[in-house]
Amino acid sequence: MRIEGNLRIGNTSGRGTSRNSGSGTAFHVEEGAAAPRAAATCATAPSAGIDALLALQAVEDPMLKRRKLVRRGNALLDTLQEIAADLLVGRVSEGRLNQLMALIGQAREGGGPELDALLDDIELRARVELAKRGLFPRL
Repeated sequence: MRIEGNLRIGNTSGRGTSRNSGSGTAFHVEEGAAAPRAAATCATAPSAGIDALLALQAVEDPMLKRRKLVRRGNALLDTLQEIAADLLVGRVSEGRLNQLMALIGQAREGGGPELDALLDDIELRARVELAKRGLFPRL
């Protein structure tokens, strides 16, 4: 937007008590009036509500946990099926065995004693296959 010229705008008055009708008067502060002081602030409320919200966020949804466990189980079964197919052909890739070891580590987080025993058997077999290739994963 381009401003052309210096046009006067008439009849403009501010909120102040004094009205300047003349032109060219400078702005000045009235000396009789003091600026209002800010009201004192009160102390903040304790953050007990925030602690409760953080504790609530830490609680995991049972349905979400179940979906995560099912997804991990399906990934583990898919990897085992791929390894079984590789064994039938006669060669198992190291990548799949390493993937299996990683999935076993994740699957141990939410299992019971029966699942842990089954995972121990699978892990032993995967370690034997890796040892045949000269690879010894950390315990």
